[in-house]
Amino acid sequence: MSRSSTGPTRSPVASLVVIALVVAGSAAAFAYTAGWLSPERLTPTRLVSALAPAGGPALGHRRNHAKGICFTGEFQSNGNGVTLSRAQVFTAGTWPVLGRFNLATANPNAADATVRVRGMGLQIATPDGDVWRSAMIDAPVFAVSTPQAFFDLLQSAPKGAEAMKAFIGRHPEFMAFAGWAGTAPWTSSYAEDSFNGLNSFLFTDAAGTPRAVRWSLRPAATPVPIAPDELAKRGPNYLEQEIASRVAAAPQRWTMVLTVAEPGDVTADPSKAWPAGRRTVEVGTLVVNKVIGEPDGPCRDINFDPTVLPRGMSVSDDPFPAARSSAYARSYDLRTSEAKDYPRTAAAGSAKP
Repeated sequence: MSRSSTGPTRSPVASLVVIALVVAGSAAAFAYTAGWLSPERLTPTRLVSALAPAGGPALGHRRNHAKGICFTGEFQSNGNGVTLSRAQVFTAGTWPVLGRFNLATANPNAADATVRVRGMGLQIATPDGDVWRSAMIDAPVFAVSTPQAFFDLLQSAPKGAEAMKAFIGRHPEFMAFAGWAGTAPWTSSYAEDSFNGLNSFLFTDAAGTPRAVRWSLRPAATPVPIAPDELAKRGPNYLEQEIASRVAAAPQRWTMVLTVAEPGDVTADPSKAWPAGRRTVEVGTLVVNKVIGEPDGPCRDINFDPTVLPRGMSVSDDPFPAARSSAYARSYDLRTSEAKDYPRTAAAGSAKP
């Protein structure tokens, strides 16, 4: 998180509080629905409620990642993925996609430069009727190791430096994410961002062999760093305007890379990156060829539930996908019940279809 050179000096713990508050509004809405969060069960309702800002949720909108814009395009599979999964999406061919670029915030009107984490929701459909949905962010690791720890973060961040110091003592894994949030360069375009599926999934090949896998989308566009202050000068909705203009001029591409775990790699903890040198497989290219304003776009009512998987893919021992599924469902139910409150015409200054 940057600060003006003429502004006050912020203590290290205070800086972590700021980062934590960003995470609280940045991370996907994770909730755990099994019964082991005793003695008081952490439900999707409790966690989604905890994500709401002080003034209450933005009615009719997603409870997190509320600011976003739709896109359509295709996934060009090169066939390399069949060595890992029998899913048709990895056979050589071209499959339709729809998705959503988004900012990880509960405020649909947040200025771009105030939100550290960016995301992409993606759906790929294949002729056999299977659908693959994914929700990715640009951070290389998640902030905490368990859904309960995420709820703890939501409770601790608003209470200030001492509460965050105690939180970090309980959850030291947070520092890896804080390091990224505080030092990684910003870009001025979604097209220049990598997007990472931080959770582990099991891929099963035609012989029935399972392997733990994570994936990333790596941009063809060269990332150009920008200071947050400079991004702010370009306007509160610049990212949506920029990606709409860029795609109108030429399709934008990302390479999908699968990373395969080795025995002993931690698969149940998205706050832990796998060691460098793990086997990677480039399985195809995401091509975005049209950007559409969300109010009337095809992603408006899509729930990017990460447990919607094609045959040949399944959840692992990572608890977050099932947790996210339940929280997303709760968020979906709330926003659809509030449909009358959602603006169906794009807000002034937003990118147009």
